[in-house]
Amino acid sequence: MNIRPKDKVTAVFRRLFKSSNNKDEGHNKPSGSAQGSPARRLLRGYKDTVSPATSSQTPSPGFSAKSNKDETAPQHKTVRARRLMKELRDLQRLQNSKQDPIFSVELVDDNLFEWYVKLYTVDGDSDLMQDMVELGIRYILLHLVFPENFPFAPPFMRLISPRIEKGFVMEGGAICMELLTPRGWASAYTVEAVIMQFAASVVKGQGRIQRKSKGQKVFNRRTAEESFRSLVRTHDKYGWVTPSLADG
Repeated sequence: MNIRPKDKVTAVFRRLFKSSNNKDEGHNKPSGSAQGSPARRLLRGYKDTVSPATSSQTPSPGFSAKSNKDETAPQHKTVRARRLMKELRDLQRLQNSKQDPIFSVELVDDNLFEWYVKLYTVDGDSDLMQDMVELGIRYILLHLVFPENFPFAPPFMRLISPRIEKGFVMEGGAICMELLTPRGWASAYTVEAVIMQFAASVVKGQGRIQRKSKGQKVFNRRTAEESFRSLVRTHDKYGWVTPSLADG
């Protein structure tokens, strides 16, 4: 095999690169010798041929988290549906077994994830119960909405009617109750426990039915959700402190 001397090999490479430079100058005319080097042209050509669609880079943590969330969402929905179906059957069986049940439940427009609860009685010696008897109000109507990650997150509950002053009932009918907050909730809690806790809290907070139409609290879902979000933010920041009865 014929081996060329070192100086001949060097000359060949010089002619090769010089020819490439002249050819490339006709198209791009780069400024500076470094920009026109074969290595720069090679990198420049590589970048031009790679598109984002064919990139094999690892997704960012944000996309990974979203993917995991999408995968777990159907599991949460299945758990939620099974749990609520069981609780609904148990509560209906319980209320059907008693002539005068404490409360009853029913679905809102046949939606398993939204319930109406009719609370027929609270503490018989309370002013609230006396108001109900005097005004002929048969029950306190509550609205419960169960999130996708129930029972790992609490339901959202609000009062619809009648209008109640104090009793830890806030604007829009939201309920100031630690059990209903993410920090105070536990997956073992049942809907029955939530209702009975409300019945005790509204009496403890000296709740009374509002008789005057003037200056009544606005009770609607949007206002209740805003009021409850503000409550959660406050308690997340300062901890849970039972408000005074004057603020109930």
